[in-house]
Amino acid sequence: MTEYDPNTPVLVGVAAVQQKREDFECALEPVALMEKALRDAAADAGSEALLERAGEIVVPKGIWSYSDPGRLLADSLDCPSATTVLGEIGVSQQTLINRACSGIADGEIEVALVTGAEAKFRSLCAAKAGAEAVETTQEDVQPDLVLKPDDELWSEVESAAGLGMPVGYYAIMDSALRHKQGLTPEQHRDQMAAMYARFSEIAAENPDAWSDQSVSPEHIREHSASNRMLAYPYTKLHNSQWNVDQGAGLILCTAGIAEELGIARDRWVFPRATAESNFMSVVASRGDLGACPGFRLAGQAVMEAAGISFNDIRLRELYSCFPYAVRSQLEEFGMDGEGDLSVTGGMTFGGGPLNNFVFQATVRMAQLLRQQRDEVGLVTTVSGMLTKQACALWSALPNPGGWACLDVTAQVEVASDIREVIADYQGRGTVAGYTVLYQGSDPWRAVAVFDLPGLRRTVAYSEDPALLQGMQERECVGETYELTGGCFLSAR
Repeated sequence: MTEYDPNTPVLVGVAAVQQKREDFECALEPVALMEKALRDAAADAGSEALLERAGEIVVPKGIWSYSDPGRLLADSLDCPSATTVLGEIGVSQQTLINRACSGIADGEIEVALVTGAEAKFRSLCAAKAGAEAVETTQEDVQPDLVLKPDDELWSEVESAAGLGMPVGYYAIMDSALRHKQGLTPEQHRDQMAAMYARFSEIAAENPDAWSDQSVSPEHIREHSASNRMLAYPYTKLHNSQWNVDQGAGLILCTAGIAEELGIARDRWVFPRATAESNFMSVVASRGDLGACPGFRLAGQAVMEAAGISFNDIRLRELYSCFPYAVRSQLEEFGMDGEGDLSVTGGMTFGGGPLNNFVFQATVRMAQLLRQQRDEVGLVTTVSGMLTKQACALWSALPNPGGWACLDVTAQVEVASDIREVIADYQGRGTVAGYTVLYQGSDPWRAVAVFDLPGLRRTVAYSEDPALLQGMQERECVGETYELTGGCFLSAR
């Protein structure tokens, strides 16, 4: 008999898969990568029976056209009665893992399959050949359950100023944090370069990473033909690398099923505690652009539940879509900055597939925890423009007080200072955060979030070459400018 509650959720099978086939016609499509990842995860657990006993298949939406990838997987894995769940973009990947664990803990399902995969490299290779990468088509098939975000990830005012891709939003938030920390722009760039250079070294040692080459801080820091600036101060190598073919599979089940199927104890990894915030606000509305109360409160909650502190944890995967995501976590968690911040190599070098990086990170964390059984592993999650946050703790031993799954959304909403965002303000405004967006190798447009009288905000832009140059040579957070018609002019 087990010493655990038979419904205790346990992660028993993990696998990460990738391909680098330039011959796109021979490369696997995304759903085939998902299938391979799950079959490999079952082999990792030592029990193919896990697949046919799956009660739920959970997949986050990716850059593909399947309407119900879970159904394709259910048919190919011989578990036709499994419930299929699709998480739309904007739903946290950790939320999907938590859902699976909760269903197991509540006795609703015995086995859950959580998987995702992208094949954007395959699509790019096809495009270079003047062709299209073919995917399996589905007609009139919908998931049993679709999970959707509650709100929008950006506002029309932000879009009108030129913000589109996430890199611009994150650069703006990072400028605010830089100013708050008292760093000069040069110190900030040096810090980010050193951090990401270390990520590249970790990736080079990770067999499942997309990149196997370490990169110098100097190369990461500087704008060049091979590493162009995207949104000052972020170069390409500060940016999540999503042009990858990567997938991951997680198999979770009850402790009772794990024992029944004879899954070796050295394969078991327990979700110890998780905490998440799903409070949504657009970037420009956040009172302190350099703060993230979601991570602060989720971090506090998960550590209290586990009875440990952040600085007790040596195995860490801080979500790293852009440097600000990592830097804000260090700030909010009160980490001392010692030790590695990633086990994968991060989303630039480990690979940042849109719909499954958190699964990739969880796979790697589980593999390490099986080897280092006294350790606790931390995997964090971001969705959108640092819109949602989650922290998950894993270990080879269960949490003494039982698995804790905490939702701090209501607390984060109360703690968030949300400002009204208006369009086309006339008058003076003070820069709360800014960036300079690039097109090709040239600066194109400065975009800034402005503090206005009455605790209001707006977003405006400038294409004045002298102003664009100046904003890359000095700290401009706190400076005042004239605003008119959605543009800003120097008021110095």
